Amino acid sequence: MSSILDEYEDSQSIRHPVQHSSRLSAANIGITHSGFVNVRLEEEKPIFNKQRIDFSPPEKINHFAVCNNQLCMSLGKDTLLRIDLAKPDQPNQIELGRKDDSRVHKLFLDPTGSHLVISLSTSECLYLNRNTQKVRSLSRWRGHLIESLGWNKLLGTETNTGPILVGTSQGIIFEAEISASEGSLFNTNPDQYFKQVHSLEEDGKPAPVCCMEVERGLESKVFIIATTRKRLFQFVGRVAEGSEQQGFSSIFSQNQELLPSFQEFPFNMGYSEITFYTSKLRSCPKAFAWMMGNGVLYGQLDYVRLDSLLSDVQVWDYTPDIDFSFNKPISIVLTQFHFLLLLPDRVKAICTLNGQVVYEDVFPDKFGTLKKMIKDPAGGLVWIYTEKAVFRYHIQREARDVWQMYMGMNKFDLAKEYCRDRPECMDMVLAKEAEHCFQNKRYLESAKCYALTQNYFEEIALKFIEAKQDEALKEFLLKKLNNLKQSEKTQITLLVTWLTELYLNRLGLLESDDGKHGVFQETRDEFRKFLSSSKHKECLYNNRTTIYDLLASHGNVDDMVYFSVIMKDYERVISHHCQHDDYSAALEVLSKHCDEKLFYKFSPVLMQHIPKKVVDAWIQMGSRLEPKKLIPALVNYSQMGSTQQIHETIRYMEFCVYQLTVTEEAIHNYLLSLYAKYKPESLLWYLEQAGTHASDIHYDLKYTLRLCAEHGFLQACVLVYKIMGLYEEAVDLALQVDVDLAKSCADLPEDDEELRKKLWLKIARHVVQEEKDVKKAMNCLSSCNLLKIEDILPFFPDFVTIDHFKEAICSSLEEYNQHIDELKQEMEEATESAKRIREDIQEMRNKYGVVESQEKCAACDFPLLNRPFYLFLCGHMFHYDCLFLEVSPHLSTYKQTKLGELQKKLAAATQASKSRHRPSPKEKEKEEGNDTASLGKGSAGVSREQIKSDIDDIIACECVYCGELMIKSIDKPFIDPQKLEEEKSSWL
Repeated sequence: MSSILDEYEDSQSIRHPVQHSSRLSAANIGITHSGFVNVRLEEEKPIFNKQRIDFSPPEKINHFAVCNNQLCMSLGKDTLLRIDLAKPDQPNQIELGRKDDSRVHKLFLDPTGSHLVISLSTSECLYLNRNTQKVRSLSRWRGHLIESLGWNKLLGTETNTGPILVGTSQGIIFEAEISASEGSLFNTNPDQYFKQVHSLEEDGKPAPVCCMEVERGLESKVFIIATTRKRLFQFVGRVAEGSEQQGFSSIFSQNQELLPSFQEFPFNMGYSEITFYTSKLRSCPKAFAWMMGNGVLYGQLDYVRLDSLLSDVQVWDYTPDIDFSFNKPISIVLTQFHFLLLLPDRVKAICTLNGQVVYEDVFPDKFGTLKKMIKDPAGGLVWIYTEKAVFRYHIQREARDVWQMYMGMNKFDLAKEYCRDRPECMDMVLAKEAEHCFQNKRYLESAKCYALTQNYFEEIALKFIEAKQDEALKEFLLKKLNNLKQSEKTQITLLVTWLTELYLNRLGLLESDDGKHGVFQETRDEFRKFLSSSKHKECLYNNRTTIYDLLASHGNVDDMVYFSVIMKDYERVISHHCQHDDYSAALEVLSKHCDEKLFYKFSPVLMQHIPKKVVDAWIQMGSRLEPKKLIPALVNYSQMGSTQQIHETIRYMEFCVYQLTVTEEAIHNYLLSLYAKYKPESLLWYLEQAGTHASDIHYDLKYTLRLCAEHGFLQACVLVYKIMGLYEEAVDLALQVDVDLAKSCADLPEDDEELRKKLWLKIARHVVQEEKDVKKAMNCLSSCNLLKIEDILPFFPDFVTIDHFKEAICSSLEEYNQHIDELKQEMEEATESAKRIREDIQEMRNKYGVVESQEKCAACDFPLLNRPFYLFLCGHMFHYDCLFLEVSPHLSTYKQTKLGELQKKLAAATQASKSRHRPSPKEKEKEEGNDTASLGKGSAGVSREQIKSDIDDIIACECVYCGELMIKSIDKPFIDPQKLEEEKSSWL
């Protein structure tokens, strides 16, 4: 028995259910073509899948209850079996301990699966909590045969039921409460109270309360449904907040004055049963089904209605094979779209949407008569039992075929709701909806649906064309276009072109009808929105020529301009405005989109008609325009245009030169030519502020000189000559204008005194010979210190008396005398300096230094006299080789190279000397002594001594510690970076 639920066998092979398929083919719904092909790799599992539990009860199963995965069954007379379906291998068997002839009448299990009420045939009741093994008697309930219980879903807990309703076989409804706690010393009963609240009747007589259900709605409303054999009662009332624990008495008292609302059916089969469907656990039921004598009453539950909780009620009549004499329905269970009816030998599933029997499962006789069918709300499983066996139904994907039923009922929204994840089914629903709308002349809705299907595009399009429904065709094409992928370029091109043609046809028809101006404007706005769609921008751009042709063929100029703007084909827009003499509009487009190429192209035309606005636009564009490319437009109209055009041309050129600081020679040359022709007063000012050095000049000097000469601007020519460095020409021309101007030119060659003198002589000659002004000539002498009186005397005529030059001649003689005195003083100073130098040289010859025997080298700290050495005036002494090593790193590359060459020459000279004369030992000692004193006066001759002298000049020119080498090396590190690591390792 330990493997009651987890070790079961699949009984599919022994059952042969009759399952009626209600699938609809494409032909059944009038769809001729679809883009989907339904290919299933394996057979789809049935909705209702039955399994037999591998369990052989030791005794007959009398009653069965299951809720919240807690299963309870009554076996034989006195045994109760409990199983937690989460732990099926741990069943719990309890003996009721009854000695009398009582048997279990019914089992009632609350929604939490914690409280079990056992109704006995002897009108007694027992209570068993899930957490205990002890069966306790409900003494207050004694004397009543319990037929139904209405559990409190809101207040019920594992230890307390809260107020509940109890229905008896005598039609009395009691309110009670059960607690699992042991209670006090004087009250050990689990039933807290048990009081009557109402009674039900049929035909004036008490009738058994077959079923009861308690539900809570919004705003503290409470709904109670109770059924008898042929009546369904509804009790509705409000419970004040915080008073839920007080029970349901107030609900029934509110209905005492009025007869309770009920529905009655004429036929009575001795009992009835009501079941509910809840979509989510612990939520309110959404639908109900009541099995009674006349059939099954089913519908929805509406908690908002005031008059009745039941809505959309329908009655399903029993089929002819259900005969109450031997084949009476036993039990009913409601699912989302079906209710299952239990008969003595079979189970039938009826669809609540169309009332058709969609499933029928016949049980073999060997299992015995079917006794009861129960649904567990927690897991959604349906349980059926006989005296010998237990079966379980799994309900899988119950909504899989619901879409077909809704589609057959023309409830397309609901049909689409239940096939969202099945595109092939969605396609069939949409096709059926589209066909339905088309037949009912709802063409626009039909077009929207057709666009979402996979039906042949050509068939649908022809369908709307034949019906002459252009608006619907347009809607269909728009939807199809929006559903296409970007990769489907051919299809997109086709649809875009077709839609453009449809829009243009429509606009043409509406434009000719004065009464439809509003519709025309709406259609135009819609068309322009279509043209400006970013999704199809690429297609429109690639096929813009075709679109232009279509717009032109319909004569739709406004929309063609609009489309040109969208395509950024501003050239076409501007050309259109220019052709219609709307130059301001053309310039506005230019200024708005700032396309430099278009400015260059259209400026000549615009400059002819609106020069001021064009120049304003150019100035606003600033450096984005290249002024050189605008010169053709300016030159053309400055030569043949009006005064305004010339003025605007000069204004823009001045903007380029002074604001943009353009350096291009063509711009400056053109501005100069404009100044020379139309604004001469600005010419000289421009040349003066442009600079006096050729490197600063941006105009062509030769061109400017020729231009100024042609127009007779001599002063400007002088300025140009000065910049070109042609001072003689400048002075010659300046003398034609003003002597002072010539004087300013004569002083310019500051580095060339000869030229300056020549220029001043020209001025003097001009003054003397042309102006015959002696006083001015004398002023020239005072203005230039290079001129003497003797330089200008030849220019004067013979008749001029000396009185005019007396002062100049005296002044010149005084200057000569002063100059002679200065030369004498300089000679005396030079003689004295030479005398002092000779004395210093004589003194240096007699200077010496004393070296003690214990003196050491300043570099290596070894005795100095061991090797050749140097002694410096500062007192530092170095060995020759030590000084060489100290000085070499600080020498320049050139000196290092020269030092190397001198060392090689010294070695070669020494070797040659030794080969010619090998001295005796005494001579050798004498030679070594001489070498020690002064780096050797060896037998190598004058050449060897000269080489040593050159080496001394390089390495011994100054003390390495006191001279410039030490100062220059102040920024060098003490340790060579390349030898840093080596130095670090030496310290370790």
